[in-house]
Amino acid sequence: MGKRILLVVTNVDHFEATDEATGIWLSELTHVYDEFARKHYHQRIVSPQGGRIPIDPRSLNWLATDSTTRKKHKNTSFMSLLDRTKSIHEIEADEYDAIFFIGGHGAMWDFLHHETLHHVTRLIYEHGGVVASVCHGYCALLNVRLSEGARLIKNKKLTGFSWREEELTGVAYQVPYNAEQLAKRYGASYKSALIPFTRCVVTDGNLITGQNPASSRRTAMAVIDYLERQSTSK
Repeated sequence: MGKRILLVVTNVDHFEATDEATGIWLSELTHVYDEFARKHYHQRIVSPQGGRIPIDPRSLNWLATDSTTRKKHKNTSFMSLLDRTKSIHEIEADEYDAIFFIGGHGAMWDFLHHETLHHVTRLIYEHGGVVASVCHGYCALLNVRLSEGARLIKNKKLTGFSWREEELTGVAYQVPYNAEQLAKRYGASYKSALIPFTRCVVTDGNLITGQNPASSRRTAMAVIDYLERQSTSK
């Protein structure tokens, strides 16, 4: 039986400070989705509220996409998945082998304090499933607490969109907090690529994180590698 993966995306469609449009970064979703599809994994796309998923218009720029992402964007069957997502409140954690948080700046708002997201994450993690994120998806991990009360990320190696990348992107003044700084404050060992916007994937047991859009595909491959190794060891 194929592995079951929960892909979590944001519902937030604008920066609060300026009302500029944001949402998910499309290539992060498409690259991850393609890698899991190659393994015939069952994937479900969900969001905090359910319903329609906004796409950051910057992620549709020619320089931000590749042929596979552009193909998915033109695929009405795939894009319809973003029009009718289920809410995380409708999900049974024990049905999934992994939860994967997709980035995009919108995630900074509705991932950080969402108790149900954190509850489902804890259950999957504590039952040996994979908890993964790419880019701003790691905002969902910052406030997850395990059963004994400790933060999931405490003393864990991880990565996510860096503050330097926020500055270079030109939106540092619009984001509600410094996610890199929070991760460090909450006890994580934060890692990042030496050169901004280049690939960086960090694996610490069943916690697997990628830094930025360039890391999406390799982050999914790291999740696959972990799940396949776990299957063969049983």
